[in-house]
Amino acid sequence: MANKLIIPCLYLQSEKAVTGFGQRNLFGNGDVEELAKFYSDNGADELLVFDFSSEDQAHERAIAKIKDICAASEIPVIAAGNIKRMEDIKKLIYAGCARTVLNFSKPGNVRLLEEVSNRFGKEKMVVSISSIEEFTENKELIESYAGAVLALDTVQDSIAEISSIPVVLHTDESRENVLLELLGSKAVGGLSGSYVSSTAARLLDFKDKCKDRGISVNTFESSIAWSEFKLNSDGLIPVVVQDYKTDEVLMVAYMNEEAFHMTLKSGKMTYWSRSRRELWTKGLTSGHVQYVKSLTLDCDNDTILAKVAQVGAACHTGNRTCFFKPLMKKEYDDTNPLRVFQDVYDVILDRREHPKEGSYTNYLFDKGIDKILKKVGEECTEIVIAAKNPDKEEIKYEISDFLYHVMVLMAEKGVTWEDITRELARR
Repeated sequence: MANKLIIPCLYLQSEKAVTGFGQRNLFGNGDVEELAKFYSDNGADELLVFDFSSEDQAHERAIAKIKDICAASEIPVIAAGNIKRMEDIKKLIYAGCARTVLNFSKPGNVRLLEEVSNRFGKEKMVVSISSIEEFTENKELIESYAGAVLALDTVQDSIAEISSIPVVLHTDESRENVLLELLGSKAVGGLSGSYVSSTAARLLDFKDKCKDRGISVNTFESSIAWSEFKLNSDGLIPVVVQDYKTDEVLMVAYMNEEAFHMTLKSGKMTYWSRSRRELWTKGLTSGHVQYVKSLTLDCDNDTILAKVAQVGAACHTGNRTCFFKPLMKKEYDDTNPLRVFQDVYDVILDRREHPKEGSYTNYLFDKGIDKILKKVGEECTEIVIAAKNPDKEEIKYEISDFLYHVMVLMAEKGVTWEDITRELARR
């Protein structure tokens, strides 16, 4: 049986957050991207975003804000509200949403489901139901073309009696014991609503209570027991900490057993300070928190590699990394693919901001989008021609030319490599 999902929600009015569920108590400036990231770093499994805008222009601004939320959040985003046509679904999926919600209280959405499901995939479609009749009248359609149901009323038991489709319960119920009972039933596959959304900082504690009740949820657990680790003479294990996106080594610290288990429980890197002889959660006072992405034990069981999302600087000196004092360096070509792509892209951006006389890149920007597109098309054709040649050197050069011109196009349209890699990773 799949783990039960914990799904907080955000409410948007145009591009602004609607006050509610204690959201502004967490971030007084109403920064929904910051709140989305906070949810994703504190135990939420997915994030449900409701668009409460009414007019078309406000709806477009809300979609732009949802794109920002998807970029900030490292958990899947589900978009709901103000979806009326195929184009709305398309824009939301292209914005980065993992799933979209069709409100079945609107007849137009009932007619829309089959079309959008065939276009974008059943797994991306969720149907919201506010009464059991909305489900029973469309049961075959929903089961054929939707991957889940969002129940806006406590109809999950009635749905479970006649269908095995996953049901996420969205409720205003605030009594924790009642919610635990609901989540523990076979009829509920996930929980969303006011309680989950207002307890963002305590989601991991809520998940611990779920586990105590025998409810299977997603939590950090080690596949190897602490007793199998090989510790140093002080009973500690060294931890090498890397940025999970760039693999940059940020710092080295130590854990004892308590720090290890606190890290698993909180999702934030916690260490044992050898100088102060006490536990310390990284960033507790500075705000430079390290959110855990993965922990890996080496072949000798005596060193942990931690990949983290680093907020701010890892080093107490204010440097991004503790390793900033060069001792020696041999010249070499850095052929890390993503770093090379990013470096070339950064040069292209710099040319755009600071034009250089005689620069081919500036020539393309000066000529505009039509010239850039013409060059991209020409380079595509050159790749096709080169691919017919048995010599791989030729196609290597043509692909390099193509990628350069694509990066110029990316810069022109404001698309970054992070946008591209995030989209590829999502696929």
